[in-house]
Amino acid sequence: MAVIGAGYWGPNLVRNFQSSADFRLRWLCDLDVDRARRVLGDYSTVRVTDSLDTVLSDDQVQAVAVATPAGTHLAVAMAALTAGRHVLVEKPLAVTWQEGQQLVAEAERRGLSLMCDHTYCYTPAVLRIRDILRSGDLGDLHYLDSVRINLGLVQRDVDVIWDLAPHDLSILDFILPPGVAPVAVAAHGTDGIGVGRACVAYLTLWLNTGAIAHFHVNWLSPVKVRTAIIGGSKRTLVWDDLNPTQRLAIFDRGVEVAYPDELGPEQRRDMLVSYRSGDMIAPALVEREALRTMVDEYARSIRSGAPALTDGRAGLRVLSVLEAASRSLADGGRTIHLNGSDT
Repeated sequence: MAVIGAGYWGPNLVRNFQSSADFRLRWLCDLDVDRARRVLGDYSTVRVTDSLDTVLSDDQVQAVAVATPAGTHLAVAMAALTAGRHVLVEKPLAVTWQEGQQLVAEAERRGLSLMCDHTYCYTPAVLRIRDILRSGDLGDLHYLDSVRINLGLVQRDVDVIWDLAPHDLSILDFILPPGVAPVAVAAHGTDGIGVGRACVAYLTLWLNTGAIAHFHVNWLSPVKVRTAIIGGSKRTLVWDDLNPTQRLAIFDRGVEVAYPDELGPEQRRDMLVSYRSGDMIAPALVEREALRTMVDEYARSIRSGAPALTDGRAGLRVLSVLEAASRSLADGGRTIHLNGSDT
């Protein structure tokens, strides 16, 4: 194993790959070799280099993890794939859908694992939400309402949508039942502090089932909020990621409608709406670091040859929505269909 990049996220990958029984970390590559050495410590046997070519010329390296700036993902990941290595890439997969498609095509042509580290998808809470939603316990999905807000960090190269929304879009892609997918997006945002990019934004996604998903992302909030409400025809799930004692709560509360064809002849012109107020349950979660679960999934994908749960195509789907959201934002919130048309 080799980790490429020793900046913000690289040290987290180093720690988790070093503690995994499935991998042996052999190289840490960074343009700043002193920084890489500091990450490893004084007594590490992991090799340090500032040359990607040196890493890829080592026949013992079978897989790499790319934790470099997004603008370099295509060049670094493509070099690793063409050298025959499995590749894990930090979010986003690339800076454009076309670049991401190049990586996916190369990995598939060579039979290699290409995985996106959509970290939040591997948290215990999101894994449980995926199971609950796909099992039908909530019923048919009606809506998802998500808030991801905090104060800073205002990025220099991307707006708040590209900074924060990839987390929520990857989670949505991860938890949706098979056959359910976004078909259109509209985005609105504002730059209240004059930095030249949106610092507050709202995304609305329409799904092919008629359900709706809404995301609020914000760099300017004085409080940090990480919540999502997922409403189904049977039950509603509330996820509060900042509440360690009760991250998930499932409410048997909602609205029921009797449609005219279920009523007697004299009532067919009306729909009867009733409200139910049942129990709330809080599913128990076994806390485990998401990155450790992600590393396990990377190993499973490499050994089995099966796509990872967040494979390159999952990364492409996220990029497709991000690019459409950017188009919508630039055009005053116009609805952009994910097949390329707009209204």
